[in-house]
Amino acid sequence: MNPELSIVMPCLNEAETLATCIKKAQSFFERETINGEVIIADNGSIDGSQKIAINLNATVIDVAEKGYGSALRGGINAANGKYIIMGDADDSYDFNNLMPHLIKLREGYDLVMGNRFKGGIKKGAMPFLHKYLGNPVLSFLGKLFYKIKIGDFHCGLRGFSKDAFNKMELKTTGMEFASEMVVKASLLNLSITEVPTILSKDGRTRPPHLNTWQDGWRHLRFLLLYSPNWLFFYPGLFIMILGFIASVILIYKPITIGAITFDVHTLLFVSMLVLIGFQFILFYGLTKVYTVENGLLPKSKKYDKQFKFINLEKGLLVGGFLILTGLILSFTAYSYWQNINFGDITNSKTLRIVIPAITSLLLGVQIILFSLFFSILGLKK
Repeated sequence: MNPELSIVMPCLNEAETLATCIKKAQSFFERETINGEVIIADNGSIDGSQKIAINLNATVIDVAEKGYGSALRGGINAANGKYIIMGDADDSYDFNNLMPHLIKLREGYDLVMGNRFKGGIKKGAMPFLHKYLGNPVLSFLGKLFYKIKIGDFHCGLRGFSKDAFNKMELKTTGMEFASEMVVKASLLNLSITEVPTILSKDGRTRPPHLNTWQDGWRHLRFLLLYSPNWLFFYPGLFIMILGFIASVILIYKPITIGAITFDVHTLLFVSMLVLIGFQFILFYGLTKVYTVENGLLPKSKKYDKQFKFINLEKGLLVGGFLILTGLILSFTAYSYWQNINFGDITNSKTLRIVIPAITSLLLGVQIILFSLFFSILGLKK
């Protein structure tokens, strides 16, 4: 019979603590009468970790591709259990106390996260920057971007069903694997919950594999790249609206605040904000189509509808209208220039026409090019 639970531990030179972790897991199986197995996903240890695991009747899976995520993915793929609980082999998590995770899995949850901030972090178990800056900030961004109601995105002790893991199709190789699992589970609408987990100081005498700034950036980078809304759409919309409002005001008349007057030179810069903001929104649309069509993000219910709302014909009409508007404004400015016999233009009235004309022309061209490329990406529709 296949085991109910597989405990998977990534391993890279963990000889000091590996035996303790395996024995705790096996003690847990025996005490709770659970049909289980211990999988050691070895990532190239040279300290005899493999032999320790084999002597304790654990299954050793050799994973050639380097990285925390690679090791875990290799171990999880080889696991036979209906449920899987993963945890580090440094004795920072208590494998003798996994029932809270297993109970939630038996209740039907797809992903059960540990929460170290609720369970307790023992003295010296987590560096100051991780405890008060890295984990809280990244967890906050994760909750903001993906609307996930968990408080510890990066707890290394977590459980999930094998079926849920297969649905996630995780790709990353490094520490960001932890973020990818939570994000993919959320995007796939899998059921997620959390249980309190105690974090102890690890039992190794050497430094941990974790690199604070490099791995922190990898987590942040992943959260941003998998959220086109927050990476492109919301910043672009804010910049575009700000630039548009300021442009409309400055086209009407200059603004004086104290001893400072904002005139056509400022109009030129705020018009640039409109163009930059619009570029952000265009990249959002293209990124959304690319990621969905290539299986990087799941398809939402609204995805197919956007090809009816945004299509080549509408893009050509809107873009053509903006180009026509820009040409009319350009000819109007030309007539002003002609009235002064093509002399030196020093009045701001002309520039108040020229700048919107150029902005309108550029927006029109961008919309037409975007519509063409958007239609190419969506040819399968």
